[in-house]
Amino acid sequence: MPGVSDPGYRLIVAAADADVPVTVAPGPSAVLTALVLSGLATDRFTFEGFVPRKPGERTRALTALTDEPRTMVFLESPRRTHETLRAMVETFGADRRAALCRELTKTHEEVRRATLGELADATADGVLGEVVLVVAGAPARAVDLQQAAAEALALADSGVRLKAAAAAVAPRAGARPNEVYRAALARRDVDDA
Repeated sequence: MPGVSDPGYRLIVAAADADVPVTVAPGPSAVLTALVLSGLATDRFTFEGFVPRKPGERTRALTALTDEPRTMVFLESPRRTHETLRAMVETFGADRRAALCRELTKTHEEVRRATLGELADATADGVLGEVVLVVAGAPARAVDLQQAAAEALALADSGVRLKAAAAAVAPRAGARPNEVYRAALARRDVDDA
């Protein structure tokens, strides 16, 4: 399956542009093989490709995935695996479940299932071979509607309509705007009583 995060896609595009028929024969795909072997949820996943090499870009890319609920699949160079795992520990937390899959469908295939912290420690001396990292999605966050309602009310006190304030606060709180709005109304009624 040399078409996923591989130069093979260029050949497929060129063939399609030239009206040459293209078909896919099922075969080994490191991405899907790692996902299945990881022992993590396979019902919903996202393929993230290679993590950026530069530290700032890597931090931004991983931070954008902090609340991603789906299982995430990354490709990585064996030379950068340890530093990527350390960055994942800093961003996702040391206790997030993950799998390091190495040399898939080859003679020395290896799958390590552990936490990101344990995998980062285990790779301190380096890794050999083609690497795929599979990381569990973010757990559902507990919604603090009272805090969100307080933020919406504070925003409303500055002149923003309460409905708009609730809509602005809701994404940060992990709640629906109407939940924040109702909680803010209830809190305002209690405060006014």
